[in-house]
Amino acid sequence: MSPTKFTPVIAIHGGAGTITRASITPAQQQAYRNALRDVLLGAQRKLAEGAPAEAVAVEAVRLLEECPLFNAGRGAVFTADATHEMDACVMRGRDLACGSIAGVSTVRNPVIAAKALMEAGGPVFMIGAAAEQFAQRQGCEMVAKDWFSTEQRLAQLRTVQEAARVSGSDTVALDHTAQSLAAPQGTGDAPLDERKKMGTVGAVVLDVHGNLAAATSTGGLTNKKPGRVGDSPVVGAGTYAKNGVVAVSCTGVGEAFIRGTAAHAVAARIELLGADVADAASAVIHRVLPPLGGDGGLIAVGASGEVSLCFNSEGMYRGQVGVAGEPLVAIYESDQLLTA
Repeated sequence: MSPTKFTPVIAIHGGAGTITRASITPAQQQAYRNALRDVLLGAQRKLAEGAPAEAVAVEAVRLLEECPLFNAGRGAVFTADATHEMDACVMRGRDLACGSIAGVSTVRNPVIAAKALMEAGGPVFMIGAAAEQFAQRQGCEMVAKDWFSTEQRLAQLRTVQEAARVSGSDTVALDHTAQSLAAPQGTGDAPLDERKKMGTVGAVVLDVHGNLAAATSTGGLTNKKPGRVGDSPVVGAGTYAKNGVVAVSCTGVGEAFIRGTAAHAVAARIELLGADVADAASAVIHRVLPPLGGDGGLIAVGASGEVSLCFNSEGMYRGQVGVAGEPLVAIYESDQLLTA
């Protein structure tokens, strides 16, 4: 049951990681802030129109997928085979309906395919070619595989693979390890160090009807083994939503978030232990996950509209907005949420 009084809200994330504040220009920081703001404004319009929570969450994630600054959709990183394998999940809190896809490479917006799977009422999780065939039958926009191949991501792959050759190990990079990976430590043109930035984008929503939803999408890890799937499309690990409890979307070291069932762990603390949203999120991010190597963060919105943007790294692209008003965004740990 939704509470009698609640505040509709949407929160988003675009990945977590390490600060490189000293090495970038104010204009470069502003580009990320503007991107977060534009996504929030786009989703806010649907929220204000009375769209259901899952539609608002999907629209926010779709917009993040369209932005090459973030590791999802158009900004997806390369696998070790110089291909793209993208994952996404949508979960609806009012009936626990969900849809997950993994390993797709020709679906322009994986999150839309995940929503279509949820609404089809068939399998909860589909992968690879079968997921792509399903998406095409559902009318999702399909693109050539090289549509996702940006020069920045290809340069990043080559740098990571060279590091692997030199070290003699299977090196992978969390999120899009771009120019800063090839440059000295702490340099580059992104606010978070691309070597230490966890991929994934996500959104959580409490709509004007009091319903919750969450959506998450990712391109995975640079130089990852083909076929590797992280937490993003795994219900209860990277994504979870239940009416009257919470909606959660995670970003971090996927294997640890799976082992810790991170998203559901937040919900369980709220539902079973009576914790508030902030305390539940903090307990999982700061106590449960670190022993598992779980660097990263999560966003959560509770049944009354309380929001937590929690992370154990030095920064996380994040923001929130209500049904009216200006979006508030932040990047660094020390940042207050401010208008972009």
